[in-house]
Amino acid sequence: MELRPLVMCFALCVVYATSKPTEKKDRVHHDELLSNREHDDSENFDYDHEAFLGQDEAKTFDQLTPEESKERLGMLVERIDEDKDGYVTVDEMKRWIKHAQKRWIYDDVDRQWKGHDLNGDGLVSWEEYKNATYGYTLDDPDPEDGFSYRQMMARDERRFNLADLDSDLNANKEEFTAFLHPEEYDHMKDIVVLETMEDIDKNGDGFIDLDEYIGDMYSQEGDPTEPEWVRTEREQFTEFRDKNKDGKMDKEETRDWILPSDYDHAEAEAKHLVYESDTDKDGRLTRAEIVEKYDLFVGSQATDFGEALARHDEF
Repeated sequence: MELRPLVMCFALCVVYATSKPTEKKDRVHHDELLSNREHDDSENFDYDHEAFLGQDEAKTFDQLTPEESKERLGMLVERIDEDKDGYVTVDEMKRWIKHAQKRWIYDDVDRQWKGHDLNGDGLVSWEEYKNATYGYTLDDPDPEDGFSYRQMMARDERRFNLADLDSDLNANKEEFTAFLHPEEYDHMKDIVVLETMEDIDKNGDGFIDLDEYIGDMYSQEGDPTEPEWVRTEREQFTEFRDKNKDGKMDKEETRDWILPSDYDHAEAEAKHLVYESDTDKDGRLTRAEIVEKYDLFVGSQATDFGEALARHDEF
């Protein structure tokens, strides 16, 4: 029986989680670092380049002449200036940086879009998604692995309806992105919390107790000796996760656990780029100001410190 990628991904995740009992399952959604490079502008602007462009595109720019880098940067400014008023604000810069850092998400959505927009109308309906993802698996009342794909489909439909902001049962590209990657959207975070609680709450009381919390991460399987990280997680639950000390996590406590309020790296970098480039100190950047400081935003052959070419794709 051939299953679609999403169903296969789920099945593989289940197998992985149950086949390596000593490895910790991490349900926490963290914002990734903008770059693994040290942020020291007195040495180089490598961190800023990767933060502004993403790692792969930063390497692409390193192969360009300064004139080519300036030209392409000028073209990018037109995209960053969302309201087309001729200025780039800190908020616009922040959104651009987040977009550049999440490019892998949009690439994933583009790949899945082709397999789900079956009639080519530029939308993915719930019926299209259901048929492409589950197909005739729904006709099997007693699947061999004992898993009910109907339950999984009902869960997907609930998430799809939440992502479908205009409630027309069709998802545009942005709504489909929210459906596939709900942790990236504020209006979808409740469903991330709910789905996590449903996964872990084995006794169905609407809470996550200590045994359920540990059981989701670790399967003892007859080994009486717990790894040190399991003992640490027990302490984390008691001392930090269970904030009201009632022995279990409710919805808000679960949210604080899996969706922590991390330091906003994108906002900090956006403020830094604007501050360093804002010649007239009006709190916003013109195209000329950005291009004038092109070496802060993007690399070129003149600022390349010997990194190997990652790819030759056109930006």
